[in-house]
Amino acid sequence: MTAPGDVLVVGASAAGLATVEALRRKGYQGRVTVLGAERHLPYDRPPLSKQVLGGSWAPERAQLRPAAALSALDTEFVLGDPAVRLDARARTVHTAAARALTAEAIVLATGLRPRTLPGQDGLGGVHVLRTLDDALALRADLAPDKRVVVVGDGVLGAEIAATVCETGVPVTLAGPQPAPLAYQFGPLAAGLLAELHRGRGVELRLGSAVTGLAEDDGRVTGVRLASGEVLPADVVVVAFGAAPATEWLAGSGVLCDNGVVCDSRCRAADGIHAAGDVARWHHEGLDALLRLENRTNATEQAVAVAGNILGDDRPYTPVPYFWTHQFDTRIHVHGTLSAAAEVSVVEGDPREGRFVAEYREGGRVTGVLGWNMPKQARVHSTVTDLARLRGLSMS
Repeated sequence: MTAPGDVLVVGASAAGLATVEALRRKGYQGRVTVLGAERHLPYDRPPLSKQVLGGSWAPERAQLRPAAALSALDTEFVLGDPAVRLDARARTVHTAAARALTAEAIVLATGLRPRTLPGQDGLGGVHVLRTLDDALALRADLAPDKRVVVVGDGVLGAEIAATVCETGVPVTLAGPQPAPLAYQFGPLAAGLLAELHRGRGVELRLGSAVTGLAEDDGRVTGVRLASGEVLPADVVVVAFGAAPATEWLAGSGVLCDNGVVCDSRCRAADGIHAAGDVARWHHEGLDALLRLENRTNATEQAVAVAGNILGDDRPYTPVPYFWTHQFDTRIHVHGTLSAAAEVSVVEGDPREGRFVAEYREGGRVTGVLGWNMPKQARVHSTVTDLARLRGLSMS
């Protein structure tokens, strides 16, 4: 494929910005437009649940690039105007403000939308955390005399609980797993994570699903558990997962099934690619459809998409990777983990708070977890069965 006459990126996200930057680095000089649903220029999401929520960062520090760097990209940013419809055949995106944006190449980078509980909308004291505005609204609602309940025992819920606890606000973490991230990490790492949170003052009310919210006069008063118990709450953060933001693509001609379904080149249709959390593409190394929700993938996949738009015609085959920072603990994961995997510590000692563990299934290493040992975890990922994927990777 020759370089397109113009490119439209739908989503002023990390993936969206990385796509633009990669296009320019690779020499593309055509017109580029970035359409964003939010009013903000592209910003980084990982700090929202940590530095921004905790107050150690001013909101503007989360912005991914200064104004001068964005200006140098020679790109038009259309912000505060969500995409509402795509005509894939005409390669035209229609917006809430009645714009019609047409381009020869379109990149879908709309990310995720938070899942919510029944009756949550419009209820005072109930928050999600996906956007910068979400983080600021939650931060403004925190106070030492308020009881906070975080609904969701995955990565985001555990990060939020840790940050709230560090601000001196009483917080309870609720969810169905026996320990935070137990279904992913398995008993060893998840048990250590539970000990970490309890030791720092987070109350864990795990092992029972959340069924709804209690309220009085339009404001939340508690969280209802499947056990019948109600956890008292003045502030509730709902953080039990997110779904790809694809509703606006209904009837577009683009297949959506737990994300925008793409081939191994991250191509969803002729002239249309997807990148970041919303993309579900065929990973040739795994021979499976894969969708990754993390910051590293957003950037790396965007680079791959930019190259394929410009004619590289190369598969995107990364080793899955993510990290989480909770209290003073950093956990890095390469590959895929499962609670059913056989786990063995190959370096360090869990009792000392620093170790690397390998996860094996079917006799092969499927994942590596580093607990406060990021460099060592990466080394182990390059000398195990994961190396076969890294050999295919574009990164």
